[in-house]
Amino acid sequence: MPSARKTHLDSLAVTLLLACCMFWGFQQVLVKATVGEVAPVYQAFVRFAMATVAVAAWCLWRGVQLSSAAEPAGAMRGGLLAGALFAGEFACIYLGLQFTTASRLTVFLYSAPFWVALLLPRFIPGERLQGWQWLGLSAAFAGMGLALGDGLLGPANAALPRAWLGDLLGLAAGLMWALTTVVIRSTPLSRVAPAKQLLYQVGVSAAVLPVLSLALGETWSLQWSAFAWTSLLLQALVGAFVSYLVWMWMLAHYPATRLSVFVFLTPVFALLIGAWWLGEPVTAGLVVALVLVAGGIVLVNRRPAVA
Repeated sequence: MPSARKTHLDSLAVTLLLACCMFWGFQQVLVKATVGEVAPVYQAFVRFAMATVAVAAWCLWRGVQLSSAAEPAGAMRGGLLAGALFAGEFACIYLGLQFTTASRLTVFLYSAPFWVALLLPRFIPGERLQGWQWLGLSAAFAGMGLALGDGLLGPANAALPRAWLGDLLGLAAGLMWALTTVVIRSTPLSRVAPAKQLLYQVGVSAAVLPVLSLALGETWSLQWSAFAWTSLLLQALVGAFVSYLVWMWMLAHYPATRLSVFVFLTPVFALLIGAWWLGEPVTAGLVVALVLVAGGIVLVNRRPAVA
């Protein structure tokens, strides 16, 4: 029998989230470091093609039924929609990293919790936030607005004149991530095994992204350096397989609104790793933005007082 959904994040959830957020922050920097050698959308395609094989093998090993006949009615439609949104999200991420820093794009990518908090309660009343949680969400939103202003008018604009374009692509990616979460939680897809949900997402991405890559005129090649191969393997096997499988499992067992806001920690890791590895600029506005975001996490995940 499946375990009951929990109403709050326990120590296991917090530990898993911290590990995922740390890797996701590192992963954005890794993608940007690889873009110079492997075209962005082609890079995403290779990543998800490898991940599709890994997830399918996992499903077979764990006895997860791959046939749509074994799914609830409507689950396949939800899976294909979630996969299309997932593919769009990563197309925006990989393209956006050409124009802005990994830390900045990650801040905008993690606008997803705003959209989740606004949209998901319309389908699942139990996911509704309370007054003080909205205060936390507002603080995080203010931080994101400050970061966007820094890209348009501040020092970041002087260093990267088209940072605003990367920022907007990151914001679009965040919206598509949120919509993916809403589809997973509010359609019959929610009753499908987490591994099968992930297979829909990486599989559709592996089918859609090569078409987009060719439409953009990207160069395809497998003559990569050892660094690029290592990067793609890490992105596929750790990023798109292990960490996303863990994320899908947590979505099935914990409140999506609390999970989504907690992962605002990812931009902090991206900022630190990007500054250390790629020498990305750390502006005062971006630091203040991250402080507001971190404060929002604390408020949104605060337990209600016991009556």
